[in-house]
Amino acid sequence: MFYTVDEIATMLQVSKSKAYKIVASLNKELKKMGYITIAGRVPKKYFQEKFYA
Repeated sequence: MFYTVDEIATMLQVSKSKAYKIVASLNKELKKMGYITIAGRVPKKYFQEKFYA
């Protein structure tokens, strides 16, 4: 249901620090759309739409 920072760092082959920035950015977009977000996690469907569409 959610990807964690560690999973995103592994998939994108980036540092954990960069993965946190990506997650924060995606969660900021979700908040603007009215969704409740969880720090350090991003919904799998939303992540896949943004990175693998």
